[in-house]
Amino acid sequence: MPGTDVRETVKMVLGLMPDLPHLPELPARGPGADLTGRSAGMLVDLYADVQPSGWRFVDRPGRDHRRALSYLSEDLDALEEFTQGWTGPVKIQVAGPWTLAATIELTYGDKALADRGACREVAASLAEGIRLHVADVARRIPGARVVLQLDEPALPGVIAGDVPTASGFGRLGAVDKAVVRDTLRDVIAAAGVPTLVHCCAPGTPITLIRHAGAAGVSLDFSLVAQSQDESIGEAVEAGFALFAGVVPSIEPDPTETGVGARPLSDPPGTVRSVGTLWNRLGFRPESLAEAVVVTPTCGLAGASPAYARAALSHAVVAGRVLRDDPEGAM
Repeated sequence: MPGTDVRETVKMVLGLMPDLPHLPELPARGPGADLTGRSAGMLVDLYADVQPSGWRFVDRPGRDHRRALSYLSEDLDALEEFTQGWTGPVKIQVAGPWTLAATIELTYGDKALADRGACREVAASLAEGIRLHVADVARRIPGARVVLQLDEPALPGVIAGDVPTASGFGRLGAVDKAVVRDTLRDVIAAAGVPTLVHCCAPGTPITLIRHAGAAGVSLDFSLVAQSQDESIGEAVEAGFALFAGVVPSIEPDPTETGVGARPLSDPPGTVRSVGTLWNRLGFRPESLAEAVVVTPTCGLAGASPAYARAALSHAVVAGRVLRDDPEGAM
C-alpha cells in the first residue's frame, strides 16, 4: 500500500475489506518496510542489511535488520488495536523462499540462489520465522483465522534459469521443478495455515504451486496465457482458490482516452476476462463466486492513496458481481 501511516492504512483496509482484511506493507517508509527487507527480518538466525548493490546477508544484525523488526512490530500493534473482538480470516504476506534466495546476496559472492546449500538454509530459516509470525498474529487476534500469502514474483525465473546474477551480466542456473516444489511444500507445512502463493510474473507455475500444498494462487490475470487453461481447470476442480488480479494496480494516465482509460467504472467489465475463462473451461457461472477472489493485479504501493482506496473498493464491488450476477460477467 502507498503512504507511511500504518494506523490509517489498517483502518482503511478493515473498513473497505471486511471479508478478508490483511496486514498492509508500506514500502515507502524505506529499507525494512519493503517486501525483501520485511521478510528478511523474519528469518531466524540469519541477518541481512542493505548494501550498495541491495540486500545482503551479514554476520550479525545491523541497523536495517533492526528497522525491519521495528516496522513489523509497529504494524502488528496497529492491526491488533483495530481488530479487537475480530473473528474471521486475516491475511498476512511474506516473501517466499525462492524470491528471497533470488533477491538477497551472500556475504561474499552471488545471490543466495547460486548456492543450493544457501537456498536450503534460507528456506529452513524462513519456515521457522513464518511459524513464529503466524503464532504471533494468532496470539494478538485470538479470533483470527490466519491466511498466509507467499509472495513469489521470482518463481518463474527461478525455474527457467532467468534470474540475473549479482553483476547483472549473466543468469543463474535453473532450479529443478521438484526442488522448487518441495521447498515450497516445507515452508507451507511449517506455517500450518491455509496458504496462497502470489506471483505477478508471466508463466506462474500453477500446477507446481498446487502440488506444493498451497490452497490457492494469486496472479495478474492479464498475464495468464490460454495455454494455462488446463492447469487452471484442474486446480479449480480440485478446490484450489483463484485470486484473480483484474483491477489495475496503477491508475491510468489522466490524459488517456478510449478503452481502459477508466478501469474502475465498469465492475462487470472488470471481471469479464474471468468469465470468459470460465466459459472456455465449461464451468457453471455459479461456481465463479465459490472459486474466485477479485484482487488488484499486484501491489498498490505505486499508486496514489486515493487510487489505492478506489481500487480496493472496486475489487469488492466487482467480486459481488461474481456472486450476485455471475452471468453478467460472462
